Amino acid sequence: MTAQTTPTPPFRDPQLPLAKRIDDLLQRLTLDERIAFLHQFAPAVDRLGVAAFRTGQEALHGVAWMGPATVFPQAVGLGATWNDDLVRRVGETVSTEVRAMRARDDRVGLNVWSPTVNLLRHPLWGRNEEGYSEDPKLTSAIATAYTRGLRGDHPTYWRTAPVLKHWLAHNNETDRSTTSSSVRPRVLHEYDLRAFRETVEAGAVAGVMPAYNLVNGRPNHVSPYLAEQLRRWTEEPLLVCSDAGAPSNLVDSEHYFDTHEEATAASLRAGVDSFTDHGTESATMTGRIQGALDKGLLTEDDIDEAVRRQLSVRFRLGEFDADTDPYAGLTDFDTPAHRTLAREAAEQAVVLLKNEGDLLPLAADTRIAVVGLLADECKLDWYSGTLLHRSTPLEGLYDRFGAERVTFAEGVDRVRLRALSTGAFVSVPEAAGADDEVRGAEGALDPALLAGRTDLPPLTTDADGTELALADWGGGVLTFRAPDGRYLSVAEDGYLRASADQPGGWIVQETFSLEPSGSHGNGHLLKHTGTGRYVTVGADGVKVADENPEIFEIMVIQPGEEAVTRVAAEADVVLVVAGNDPHINGRETEDRTGLALPAHQERLLRAARAANPNTALVLVSAYPYAVDPADLPAVLWTAHGGQAAGTALARVLAGDVSPAGRLPQTWYAADADLPDLLDYDVIGGRQTYLYFEGTPLFPFGHGLSYAEFAYENLVAHPGDGALTVSFTVTNTGAVTADEVAQLYVRAVDPSVPRPRRELVGHRRVALAPGASTELTFRLPLSVLEFWDVAHGTWHLEPGAYELLAGASSEDIRLRTTVAVEGEPVAPRPVVTHGLDAADFDEQRGTEIVDRTKVSGDAVTPTDGGSGELIFRNCDFGAGITSVEVEVSGSGTVEFSLVDGPVLATLTPERPTGDPYAYTTPRTDVSAAGVHDVHLRLRGPLRLAHVGFSG
Repeated sequence: MTAQTTPTPPFRDPQLPLAKRIDDLLQRLTLDERIAFLHQFAPAVDRLGVAAFRTGQEALHGVAWMGPATVFPQAVGLGATWNDDLVRRVGETVSTEVRAMRARDDRVGLNVWSPTVNLLRHPLWGRNEEGYSEDPKLTSAIATAYTRGLRGDHPTYWRTAPVLKHWLAHNNETDRSTTSSSVRPRVLHEYDLRAFRETVEAGAVAGVMPAYNLVNGRPNHVSPYLAEQLRRWTEEPLLVCSDAGAPSNLVDSEHYFDTHEEATAASLRAGVDSFTDHGTESATMTGRIQGALDKGLLTEDDIDEAVRRQLSVRFRLGEFDADTDPYAGLTDFDTPAHRTLAREAAEQAVVLLKNEGDLLPLAADTRIAVVGLLADECKLDWYSGTLLHRSTPLEGLYDRFGAERVTFAEGVDRVRLRALSTGAFVSVPEAAGADDEVRGAEGALDPALLAGRTDLPPLTTDADGTELALADWGGGVLTFRAPDGRYLSVAEDGYLRASADQPGGWIVQETFSLEPSGSHGNGHLLKHTGTGRYVTVGADGVKVADENPEIFEIMVIQPGEEAVTRVAAEADVVLVVAGNDPHINGRETEDRTGLALPAHQERLLRAARAANPNTALVLVSAYPYAVDPADLPAVLWTAHGGQAAGTALARVLAGDVSPAGRLPQTWYAADADLPDLLDYDVIGGRQTYLYFEGTPLFPFGHGLSYAEFAYENLVAHPGDGALTVSFTVTNTGAVTADEVAQLYVRAVDPSVPRPRRELVGHRRVALAPGASTELTFRLPLSVLEFWDVAHGTWHLEPGAYELLAGASSEDIRLRTTVAVEGEPVAPRPVVTHGLDAADFDEQRGTEIVDRTKVSGDAVTPTDGGSGELIFRNCDFGAGITSVEVEVSGSGTVEFSLVDGPVLATLTPERPTGDPYAYTTPRTDVSAAGVHDVHLRLRGPLRLAHVGFSG
């Protein structure tokens, strides 16, 4: 007898079409199993041999949260390289390490939540470090490069499956789960959607993650744009993964739905496929899905469609084809090539902002003083992996110039804390035999759950105390560090210990603030930021508590300026390394309050400059600062550069590498130049380099070199639906260097507000002294289009367009003008189509809100006051005799022609308490021909549409 073999199920046959394999597996799953797949942690189906699967592996600039991995520069630093090829190679390396780490730890997931393509519209956004640029073209170019690297180039299988974050118009952490971004259609299409669209259309994206915020009054997790926009850009199935806890927010904080079953059903129908909520506990979410199904809010088809999209990702990742998956055996991890690439990326991210008198590069025999709170730091952020290698600016300079030529002063204030109740000083006990533990070294699916150390003795008080290093990071946020390098931290038991290698965690436990004591003129209460409690002193040690706060005298043993002044005076050149700690004052959940450098670091900078005029400022930060460079001969900026940051910086300072990073966002001169953080109207608010009319501190695209470059021979040829543009760049300097050539365009005489100039191409090229290269760009005419709100479509306007080539958005070297054919913008056909309220040309005092909970927009006065809308070029034809408005709520709508009297006032007969219950008051009015329409809205009403008849 011959034993029968079990036939291979079709879903395991790699020769079959993907759709057939997915359908076969889908029909084998029970309804309960399909529902279970919709949670982030999808369980195994043992009877089918299907493994458990997790959506979401953070990999923004290296594998994050899962222990040691190669750490590259922050995303904003990768954006500053303006180098698509480099970023693609970084993506390849990160995804290779994901595969290698998964081979030894199956907690590591292959569905990576990266990159972030939110535009860096506002420099005070707490998550500035996560984005690439304020410009949609540059953002999409860098994001496309990174996703191609993450995906791999195999036609069938993906190395990892990247998910773009965070859909949509998300640039504020303040009240991020309840604020609504008011985004007019032109800003939506020309700005916010564009970075996502061009990246998705490039073909290496597996999905997107909706953001916590609302857009036009509707939560992103029920956004109609997922279906109306995202899924129309590609024929590939895209997986939409919710952000953590966002499904519950729809009811708990946003109060958009009354029940979780309604909210879950609405999310699923809108296009969310995987629910990230309640951590690893899936029963709550699957129960809500089952409840929605039982109530008829969902169908099995809705569930199947979501599961099908998830399975598509799993098949493409080779989960069911171990023998044919070309990436299954990858083991490359922390290789020499990976380390070299980390250094190359950090070098290319350095931006030279100013260099008067050729202070830089530094000669080999220069005596260097390196000072500042960041001088001997290699900071990580929330989305970093654990360092395998570490290089601080000080270490890099020691290695490059020799320790004998480099002196160091950190500039912290050396203090003792005296408890006024007893006169004793806070003391750090000996911790003999304690492990030198690094936070997160073992990896964690949710690092927010990592607890502080309790294996070390709590702080005590005694007659002598311990001298602590005090740093003020701005806004009165302080850290204290013990002599052994550990930061004072508070664990779950409430005791203070010198236990943290760095400030960090979802809720930082290493920061404090001082509050004046009313009873003691020189005394202060010490408040712990993480718990909101005050520090107390008891017989069992120093801890935080709700009562009996201790009053402390802060005794300054040595101000930081003293050490800085001493070493600065003895050096040839001083390097002040200043910037931010990525876990303090500007991070996820916390926006910045201003652009200024923290006062402590300003003190150090002034002290260094007073002691030595040859002082250069080196900014290491996740965002721009408003600094005064007037009396500084040199200024550099780099994002936190990862494991090779210090080595890279030293090589740039020494001239081993000529700096060629370029600013990916505008650096503004003052807070007064900034719009409100919640003003998302980049057009009306004149935001970013595209529209900003002031003088920036440093413009978008700016960056200097140790070489000089000449631009020549700009030529533009229209034809075949495109412009072919070329020009020549020559290195006229004495050193080999990279140049980032930038090509911009502007409409010379547009009919609507257009960008002052807009990036349409860039190229980073390496040139030896005297060498030239011709750069050619083929620009489809679509890059000249704008979103025509009058007709709801893209429009190419005829006329002159100026092409500008140069080294930054303001350093334009060459110009030429081309005439482009197109169709003049037709007047609005208001008689046949009316006016959708959100399709205004100009507005004042209004915001866009949701017309219904499913789709559509309406407009309401801000805070229920009054607002105005203007609609240009409205064609009333031979004439109209009446006007009708679709409104909800209460108030009035006044209709007039611009610069004319009010022709009609419309008021709902019965005010509606339901914002989605609309009425349509009508009144007589007379108008003919083409006019600009002015609407004034008064009171808490929503205007959805204006109709005309005659």
